[in-house]
Amino acid sequence: MMNRGDGLVQRRRIVNSGSGGSGGNGQDGSNELTGNSDKSSAHGADSETSSQKDLNCNPAVDSDSDKETRLTLMEEVLLLGLKDKEGYTSFWNDCISSGLRGCILAELGLRGRVELEKAGMRRRGLLARKLLLKSDSPTGDVLLDEALKHLKETDPPETVQSWIEYLSGETWNPLKLRYQLKNVRERLAKNLVEKGVLTTEKQNFLLFDMTTHPLTDNLAKTRLVKKIQEAVLGRWVNDAGRMDRRTLALVILAHAADVLENAFAPLCDDDYEVAMRRVRTLLDLDFEAEAAKPNANPVLWAVFAAFTK
Repeated sequence: MMNRGDGLVQRRRIVNSGSGGSGGNGQDGSNELTGNSDKSSAHGADSETSSQKDLNCNPAVDSDSDKETRLTLMEEVLLLGLKDKEGYTSFWNDCISSGLRGCILAELGLRGRVELEKAGMRRRGLLARKLLLKSDSPTGDVLLDEALKHLKETDPPETVQSWIEYLSGETWNPLKLRYQLKNVRERLAKNLVEKGVLTTEKQNFLLFDMTTHPLTDNLAKTRLVKKIQEAVLGRWVNDAGRMDRRTLALVILAHAADVLENAFAPLCDDDYEVAMRRVRTLLDLDFEAEAAKPNANPVLWAVFAAFTK
C-alpha cells in the first residue's frame, strides 16, 4: 500500500525543455529517468560559497522559511499537487491521500507533540516502535488537533504505519474507522484559500459539479518549488543530518504523495537528472541509522520508513 521506494518520480519529456519552462503541473510522466554520472548543475549544485546563507542548518526549533505565507507540510504537499489553473489534483494520483496523513504525523513530530518510544534493549526498528503523545497542547490547526485527539484516546499506542492507515481510513478493523480524517484535501484547500494562496470556484464536469481551488498567489507556489529545487541543487549538502528537517520532510513526503515531479518539471534536463539522483540518495539512506544520530527526529524517519520500506 505504501511502498513508494521503487518508483521515485517520472518525467514527462517535453521538446526543448528548459529551466525557464512553466511546467509546474506535469502530472503523469511515462519515461523513467536513467543516468549514472553526476553532471554539473546550472544552479551551481556543488559550488555554493560559504558566504551564502546556509538554510540547511537543522535548527533546534524548526521554522518555515517562507515568512510571507506560513504553510504546514500538508498544505505545501497539497499545493504542489494542485493544478494551478484547474484547481484540483490529478485523478490518477492514488498516493496523495496517505501522503497527506504522513505529513500530519511529521508535522506533529516537528512541533514536538509526538515522539517515538525508545528502541529498548532489543533495538526494535522504527516501524515496530509506538508513536507516543508528548504534548496535547493545541496547535492552532484543526487537522493536527483532531489527529492529536485520536492519539490521546488510543491505548495502547500504535505504530506510525498503523496511524497512517487509520487516518486514511485504510484498515479492516471497524473499531479503528473512527480515526479516519475525512475531507482532508478539501479542508487543506480551504486553509490555503484563507491564507490567500488559492481561490474557490465551481466547475461543471458534465454529470456533476465540483468545487475547485485554482491558484491565486503565484509567488507562494514559486517559493515552494524553488525551496524544493534548491534543497537538492544549490544548497545540497550530501548529509541528511545537516539538512533543514522541514525541507527534508517536504522532499521525501512530496515523493510519497507522488507530487514531487511538479517541482522538478521546470528544470533543464541536466539539473533534473542531478535532482533526481539526489532524491534517490535520500530515499536509499539507512533510516534506522539516521534516526539514531544525535539531534535526529525519529518520528520523521519512522514516517519516511512507512512509505519507502
